[in-house]
Amino acid sequence: MPLNTIRIYTDGSCHTQLKCGAWAAIIYLNNDEHIINGIAENTTHNRMELQAIINAVEYLICKAISFDKIEVFTDSQYAVNLTTRKQRILDNNYFTKKGSVLQNSDLLKVLFNLFDTMPLKLIKVAAHQPESIKNNQNRRVDLMVRALMRETVLNN
Repeated sequence: MPLNTIRIYTDGSCHTQLKCGAWAAIIYLNNDEHIINGIAENTTHNRMELQAIINAVEYLICKAISFDKIEVFTDSQYAVNLTTRKQRILDNNYFTKKGSVLQNSDLLKVLFNLFDTMPLKLIKVAAHQPESIKNNQNRRVDLMVRALMRETVLNN
């Protein structure tokens, strides 16, 4: 039986000089909370934002969880705008107007496949909102990513 709507909060970040990054997701399945996260080297902010979304949805697939739709809450304007830019990116075969391969094309291909095969909706939320906002899961996931980033920077 499907769980109806699954809510996911994602965030990603990168230390621009060291090019190391982190991503995290909080996944709500009914009343249960599942947290996944990871780190990467030689990366960017946008890659980490995309990686968080992709890994969260793939988590659902790997766990064979049933659902009617997935709502992914992200503060990444880049990620949210991909839904409106998707067709143009596909029409250009993942190339820019100047003829070079579009950045993150590997992750875009995965994400676009998820858009085509999953009932996936990306929802833009304001970044870095104060703690006082009730049920501020975006802030929670942001703090998780920051902690992972600090740990990663200390280990480099």
